[in-house]
Amino acid sequence: MSKVPVNYKRTDMQSDQEVKWCPGCGDYTILASVQSFMAELGISKEKMVFVSGIGCAARFPYYMNTYGLHTIHGRAPAVATGVTLSNPDLSVWVVSGDGDSLSIGGNHLIHALRKNVNIKILMFNNQIYGLTKGQYSPTSEEGKKTKSSPFGSVELPFNPMSVALGAEASFVARSVDMDRDLTTQVLQEASTHKGSAFIEIYQNCNVFNDKAFEQLTSKEGRVANRINLVHGEKVIFGAEDEFAVTIENGEAKIAKRTDIDDSQIYVHDITRENPSVAFSLSRLSHGPYGPTPMGVFRKVQRETYNEDVMKQIDFAKDSKGDGELDKLVRSLGTWDVK
Repeated sequence: MSKVPVNYKRTDMQSDQEVKWCPGCGDYTILASVQSFMAELGISKEKMVFVSGIGCAARFPYYMNTYGLHTIHGRAPAVATGVTLSNPDLSVWVVSGDGDSLSIGGNHLIHALRKNVNIKILMFNNQIYGLTKGQYSPTSEEGKKTKSSPFGSVELPFNPMSVALGAEASFVARSVDMDRDLTTQVLQEASTHKGSAFIEIYQNCNVFNDKAFEQLTSKEGRVANRINLVHGEKVIFGAEDEFAVTIENGEAKIAKRTDIDDSQIYVHDITRENPSVAFSLSRLSHGPYGPTPMGVFRKVQRETYNEDVMKQIDFAKDSKGDGELDKLVRSLGTWDVK
């Protein structure tokens, strides 16, 4: 994508629409992070498109002073695919929630990632249905008592990182609403990636699921439980860096550093072609409880869906010319209906 000399401020990315989320919602912080980042991306805002489905997160396009589409429940990746194929010069971002992405939209999500469509997907995960007033979602923990599960959910929740990596996503990352620095770093990595990017952002819903991420956001929790993944660095964590991640027989494990040799500590590599290690890292936690990896899990390059489709179009033009639509429609016979 060609960049133009632009000098935006965050205010240039703010639309004239009043932001209408519940006071205290984590969406406000994510919005501020994205607006600030997009202002510094170095491309014209006329080249930016935000596409959303249905849910609290789906209001996002209204608040960005860019092009935007508020589409159908779960179908934002499909619409975004059409946008990026129609105009490859656009920077296309999908904003969705855990219900929108992983329930009715699960099929669209995994296939957009599998195809490596050149879109960036931000999934706000608050582990609840917020817009419809507090039902359990595909990422709610087992035993979650809600209006739709009064005796507690009996379902095993999705692990979004594992789902994305299982779908062969070429870029997978995780952040949390309160950490604007980490969110900006992840957005920067995603923006330079050619192909699909999936970013899970833990987002607090202070009305229906307050403090769901306290183990990662509290003063003590963010020191004790956050496993910061940094490319090329050993994965160590804890208040005194007393814990480390090792890979044993392909499985990521947490160990006390006093029990292992430093040579056993895993050195993070986001470019590893085989996703097995990244997948194993995603299994260190099943939700934001206890030690949880944060940052970029995987960033590998392969042909994008966009490139492959354009090659086919170019081949068809070279071999058969531009073609005639009327001839194509009538090629297998037509009938006159009277």
